[in-house]
Amino acid sequence: MFISLLNASPCFKDFTLVMPAVAVGNVGQLAVDLLVSTLNMSRVGYMHTDCLIPMAGNNPYATCKEDAEELHTPAEVYTAAELNLAVLQIRAPIVQTKSKKFRQLLMSWIKSSGFSRTIVLSSSHAYQRDDQQLTPLRYLATPSLLKGSAEALKELGWREMERVPAFPGLTDSCNILCAEDLRLAVLLLFCSEGDNVPDAFTLVNHLNDWLHLLDNPVSSSHDCVSGPHLL
Repeated sequence: MFISLLNASPCFKDFTLVMPAVAVGNVGQLAVDLLVSTLNMSRVGYMHTDCLIPMAGNNPYATCKEDAEELHTPAEVYTAAELNLAVLQIRAPIVQTKSKKFRQLLMSWIKSSGFSRTIVLSSSHAYQRDDQQLTPLRYLATPSLLKGSAEALKELGWREMERVPAFPGLTDSCNILCAEDLRLAVLLLFCSEGDNVPDAFTLVNHLNDWLHLLDNPVSSSHDCVSGPHLL
């Protein structure tokens, strides 16, 4: 599934993996774009699979004409080795009939790569919130991740996602991940469709509060994210 662009396959052991869920306003994808741009991450490979709608396009992070002519694909992996950080950017929708297969492929790759933890950046419709969910950020975490991160998440003051009927399938998905014993967390932001760039900044700053990737928070005046960057 993973195809390296380097002479030797990169070692992801003990790296943190960050990836988006294709959801409301492309917030997770925009947040990953922001990470790649701000941290100047290097492309090390891509995912070859028939589970994503096939697409191709120019370099979404181009800084010059030569960079812009690079061909990029729907699912690519970038790293910041000095931070032990890798991101998987997914730029295309998952083929509806192959979502289960794609999930299995991802879980197999995550396990075999030796990532220390996986963090999924996602979003959900703001109109689905109830009166107890006025703060926009929620998280979910598997028991395996909580063993080493429960205290850190508590200190951040984050609230765990409530299990409510408005989010069908959420409990089942969590049960699958728990059964696989993955060290995984989901950071989810309530938002609405529209200009979702500010939501991406908010989500990345929440992530930075936890992982301490940047010395200072990123602000929406930053010009490294100008759109969804979907190919």
